[in-house]
Amino acid sequence: MDFTQKQTLVSHIHDILRFYYPACIDAENGGYRSGFLDDGTITDSRTKHLVGTSRFVYIFSIGVLTNGPDWCRNAAEHGIRFLNEHHQDPQHGGFFFELDGLHVKDDTKMAYGHAFVLLAASIAHQASVPGAKQLLETVYKTTEQYFWDEEHGLYRDEWDASWSTLSSYRGQNANMHMCEAMLTAFEATGEAKYLDRAYRLAENVAVGLRNKAGGMIWEHYTPDWQPDWDYNKGNTKDEFRPYGFIPGHQLEWSKLLLWLDRHRSEAWMLEAAEDLYRNGWGYGYDAERGGVYYALSPKHEVIDSDKNYWVISEAISAAALLSAKTGHDPYGDHYRELFDYASNYFVDHTHGGWYTLLNVQNERYEGEKSVAPKADYHPVAACYQLLIVLS
Repeated sequence: MDFTQKQTLVSHIHDILRFYYPACIDAENGGYRSGFLDDGTITDSRTKHLVGTSRFVYIFSIGVLTNGPDWCRNAAEHGIRFLNEHHQDPQHGGFFFELDGLHVKDDTKMAYGHAFVLLAASIAHQASVPGAKQLLETVYKTTEQYFWDEEHGLYRDEWDASWSTLSSYRGQNANMHMCEAMLTAFEATGEAKYLDRAYRLAENVAVGLRNKAGGMIWEHYTPDWQPDWDYNKGNTKDEFRPYGFIPGHQLEWSKLLLWLDRHRSEAWMLEAAEDLYRNGWGYGYDAERGGVYYALSPKHEVIDSDKNYWVISEAISAAALLSAKTGHDPYGDHYRELFDYASNYFVDHTHGGWYTLLNVQNERYEGEKSVAPKADYHPVAACYQLLIVLS
């Protein structure tokens, strides 16, 4: 497969969507089913995760934008409706993090989850999905009122359901996805406030926080945004707050800086993007077996050698955007190598979709192909960025 060709990328996106659709549509409870075996057999119809619901809206909206099957629009609207009617808290505002069927299981208000609602609403609005624009405006207002910290120019992470108790935890991950959501909102609406916010986040994380941790972006921080080197120590498998320097997040920020550069180009963006890529690749690349390790210690030693589907997706995006921006051959070589690697080990060419996790030998772990909140948003998003680059 030639992943430097637009039609190959479009076909790959649509193959992923066909793996999930129509089985993912929960006609009984609304929203989406989230658990799948390799062959598409459903394993979980109950879990309705805010991030997973939003990611399904995202991938089906990308289906609309890439002239996919007619059902993509209805599938995206199905999720927008569920976000509004069931994830949204009718009493206090904001969005519940997880439901069990239609019952609230986790009523925490998470910046990470709200970032994905904003991302989903933005891309759905760009795809002219009904209800998306109103949802975009609603969630943006909530993030401004409760999560935004003007003093530090970053988003706080976590409130209780009634917005009365704020967690002391601060993290880069929610801010990274807020940056992505703001860039998407700007492209969907043309409103400068979203680009301004993406710019400020990129500067404060990719320059400010990177400098605090010696050239790479640490995951966890104190309330005054100093690195917390002990938070979640040893727990590299936490879905949203993994311990360590995460090479995939260095690469993901590299991608975001180049995305921002498309709209407001300043020299520091490329400089920071190349530095983050250099460190993420330099410390994280498995030169012997291919792929990128998952986590590093504060001293940059590998502490989790597994290969994760989302890390490879973000590495592909970063390499492609850097290649397009600079014209330097190594980035293009990395892009082709990484997509070949993904095609060989992560892509299920029989049933569709991507496997989640490999060990250091690139062997798959037993288990489900997809659980909440995966939804293969990362590879779909990577392919969509590549389509923009090729255009």
